[in-house]
Amino acid sequence: IAHGLAGTKEQGAGVTFRRSNAGKRDRTFELVAEALHSEYDAYSAYTGRLAAQIRRTSTPIWQKKYTYAFGVELLGTAERAWDYDLGRKDREIYYVGGLNGQFGLDLSDDLLDPTRGFRVTALLQPETALDGGINVYLRARLDASAYFPVGDNTVLAGRIRLGSIHGTDRDEVPPSRRLYSGGGGSVRGFAYQKLGPLDPDGDPDGGRSLNEASAEVRYRFGDFGVVGFVDAGQSYAASLPQFSDIRVGAGIGARYYTNFGPLRIDLATPVDRRPGEGRFNLYVSIGQAF
Repeated sequence: IAHGLAGTKEQGAGVTFRRSNAGKRDRTFELVAEALHSEYDAYSAYTGRLAAQIRRTSTPIWQKKYTYAFGVELLGTAERAWDYDLGRKDREIYYVGGLNGQFGLDLSDDLLDPTRGFRVTALLQPETALDGGINVYLRARLDASAYFPVGDNTVLAGRIRLGSIHGTDRDEVPPSRRLYSGGGGSVRGFAYQKLGPLDPDGDPDGGRSLNEASAEVRYRFGDFGVVGFVDAGQSYAASLPQFSDIRVGAGIGARYYTNFGPLRIDLATPVDRRPGEGRFNLYVSIGQAF
């Protein structure tokens, strides 16, 4: 299968070989070869990627209680970010090889619009990066969310996320593999990847850890709904989450419920806004925020 991507921040093309029911029902084997270009405030990257994976995942048609994915990945990537030795932005070439394993438990009642139950997902990625030396490190992330119905039309929802990179210095990790916080799938009210360490130009530097939490009140009336939410989080240069200098965003959202899930529009603002931060940020997507 040939595929392509033509966004404002990412462009690319590749081919995928996919075999469903590979040796077992509901298990998929996948091979991917692709070339990508990414252009973010944090980094600019030209990347070639080869990956193989075996997975069992949920779909909008069939939600599964247990999911998993494990595989291998090889990257060659030329990335431009701040070089502290040179005192300026520079492009470096990294070669990354890694394994990945993801395991999930989903006891919620709906994939795109959950109203009760909980979900837990754990991701482990041991990697080796070659950049004038060999650096071995572990990327790990834990996501959990829970949903509680209150009456017939209201749902209370909450989530947490913890992430860590352990085993090497931050500057030895390719910028695209570092941990970032801020944005629509993270801490609303802030620009994408803008929380955490910044380089001397004021652009995101990425970190080795993060902590995030969110709470929502979701009210539905017919095919429409409104949501009030508070997000909080931060990323850090240290390898373990520090739970300090927590930034908070708050806002309100609208939902339009369709047969394939809700359409989501959220408007958020930073609490205790700092110089240079936008007063409002707008996010549009499909499905609930979590």
